[in-house]
Amino acid sequence: MAAAGRARRGAGLSAAALLALPALALLALLALPPGRGGAGPGGAGGAGEAQPGSSPPLLLPPGLREELRQRRRDLRRLEAAAGGGEAATGGLGCGDLSRATAVSVLGWGFTKVVSRAALAGGGSVALKSVHGAGREVRRCVQRYGAPAGCRRLAAYKLLKEVTLLQRLQHPGIVKLHGQCYDNSGDAEMRVIAMLELGSPLEMIQLLQTPWEERFKICLSLVKLLFYLAHSPLGSIVLLDFQPRQFVMVDGNLKVTDMDDASTEEQSCKEDNDCTLDFPTKSFPLKCSEVGKCEGINEKKNLFNAYRYFFTYLLPHSAPPALRPLLNDILNATGDLRYGINETLRAFEKVLHLYKSGLYLQKRPLLLKDYISLKGFRTVQGEDYKCWPSYSHLGCLLSIHSAEEAAAICNSQLQCQSFIVTQHRTWTGRPLASFQSSWTDLIPDANAVVYIKRSASSGERL
Repeated sequence: MAAAGRARRGAGLSAAALLALPALALLALLALPPGRGGAGPGGAGGAGEAQPGSSPPLLLPPGLREELRQRRRDLRRLEAAAGGGEAATGGLGCGDLSRATAVSVLGWGFTKVVSRAALAGGGSVALKSVHGAGREVRRCVQRYGAPAGCRRLAAYKLLKEVTLLQRLQHPGIVKLHGQCYDNSGDAEMRVIAMLELGSPLEMIQLLQTPWEERFKICLSLVKLLFYLAHSPLGSIVLLDFQPRQFVMVDGNLKVTDMDDASTEEQSCKEDNDCTLDFPTKSFPLKCSEVGKCEGINEKKNLFNAYRYFFTYLLPHSAPPALRPLLNDILNATGDLRYGINETLRAFEKVLHLYKSGLYLQKRPLLLKDYISLKGFRTVQGEDYKCWPSYSHLGCLLSIHSAEEAAAICNSQLQCQSFIVTQHRTWTGRPLASFQSSWTDLIPDANAVVYIKRSASSGERL
């Protein structure tokens, strides 16, 4: 509730007015000393400059003043790159924040604290604010000895993130639901972003999920990187590309941390200025005629996707017929022979083969070895396990058809029967439940149970 309490003091501006403020207006307000948040965008000068009728500004060391000016310039450049187009501001403001309840800290990083809050009208949001005791502020204070100025410096990163989220609209980027500016309380609370709430990405858990779900994560990431390579702001690189910068929202992967994203491509004079270095590999790139390293942002994103996601999530337990194509993707992205366009086409080809069933190798028809009973299903309960299953209670797998399910059942010693359920995966494929018994049958007009003829021999059906 501390965050909501401090935000309440800044609720003098209406939510609509706050959300209408572009980042530059907030930037101008941010330059004011505490208690002067009501000044208009034109009433603020640079950090450390006196304002007419205001209290004396903070006296900041020259080095800190220069860093503040640089971050202001970066924010202005970002606004200019946006071209004044329509920005998505969300619908929440300080009034909504002041009525929020059950505020609890979810975690923190070098610069920001992330909290969860329940909205008065229902639903929850993630709140981002400057972490006054975070490493970035502490290092700045150690260097300059100016806590308020250092918190202000960190706040520019959050303003930058808000600006990016206003301009970038993609299913792979968390939604900005609103923002609140509070210039009357603690410096680290001056800007609060209200975002779509997600759950942390847990790689260990992902490794235990079915291949189809892991492929979905990788495909979503590729689509995001394609968008970033061709965004309205130009090619964008995620400088701090780590799994911890992503969350899951309703089963979908989304990047949630954009303050270290950059729209600037590395400048160069010759090709030797354009080596892309990673801990285990280096890639020579070309210096373009305009003095920029060609495609460096796109390639940096793609290689990071390869080393943090593709390597772990793509190959394991994939359908055997798709493994050569997946290995091609791994090799081509690991060597940066593919750009993001080629990578997306390769992923879409795999998806097409998988959804259509064309990946299935020609094999003997096995469904003829099963008896089908329409209008019945087996009693659901704990049964033998298989990996990776969609259920922890038994063996529940994605299939293309009953014929494929028969082949799977034949390959498992415990399997005596299976039922094709009504449940579908994100690709539209049905789930089949494989079981070691078929004797416990109950009526179900929408179901069909398939029983091995060998298992039913001598039994009365």
